[in-house]
Amino acid sequence: MTGSIYHGQAGLPFSSALRIYEPLEAFPETQQETLRAAGSGQASRAAVENAELLASLGRITRADGDPFPTGRTDLVRVVPTPAKQPSSGAGHNSAESGAATTGAGRQSDRLLYCPSQLVLRAGLAANALMEGIHGPLAQLLIPEEQRDKHQGRIDEVRATEGVSRVHTRASTWGIPFSWFCLFQESDPTDVIEADGHIVTVRIRAGIGKALERVSFAVAHLALAAPDLDMLEDLTQLTEWLELFHPDSAVELDYGAVADKVYPDDSPLDVRLGIECLAEGDMTGAAAAYRRLASRWVPIRQLARAS
Repeated sequence: MTGSIYHGQAGLPFSSALRIYEPLEAFPETQQETLRAAGSGQASRAAVENAELLASLGRITRADGDPFPTGRTDLVRVVPTPAKQPSSGAGHNSAESGAATTGAGRQSDRLLYCPSQLVLRAGLAANALMEGIHGPLAQLLIPEEQRDKHQGRIDEVRATEGVSRVHTRASTWGIPFSWFCLFQESDPTDVIEADGHIVTVRIRAGIGKALERVSFAVAHLALAAPDLDMLEDLTQLTEWLELFHPDSAVELDYGAVADKVYPDDSPLDVRLGIECLAEGDMTGAAAAYRRLASRWVPIRQLARAS
């Protein structure tokens, strides 16, 4: 790995992320200086991705058996506020350099920030895992003393930053269909390539547009398919988006799965499927779902492959 090119998570489970980037004033004053330093440091996005990946691999092999992040070097992703939304749906390739540009290639004056919040997110993930596992297996996977130690780190973060909004949602072995409701093919898109492969694809939208789109989906599904599991997912997604500053941006980061599915029409297929349901066109809705299933079911099956 190098600092200028992110080579991705080769050999690891596919992991995708949905991130919220907020302006500086949305964060507590105690946190703003750290974020400002991350923005002024001009670290490339590749350097941040590589550092996070190496840190996660390092935690797995710690001699003391503590799998949790310490929070001493929490990472920050930074993106510029687009000065003008692109008029076409064409994305652009990036060599993953340190320069922050808009879709038109101009330097932006205002930055948006997404802290990794690894301490908080690791605690939430551990709690979710422990809900379904009890007894000796739970102690084997994450010893109780390590969980207690990490709870102290969480308490320290909350004492400093208050009740934190979680800026990142992660998904392994595929992207939830509900996430695609936030985006359209006209949104700014970065395709990151290295060594002849697509390392990741990142799509961004303003949070206002994302909320309009998800509200449209919720309204139509509530009438046409109120029992659909996706409706509950979209309701939770709406509640999450509403926690953030109105000038924020939402980013879908495909991760390594992009090399298997991109070019990807999933945002379009999800939108068409919902519109067809709203119009009572079951044939069109079924066709849209078949396209989605043919693309994503094989990816999800990899989670059970030996």
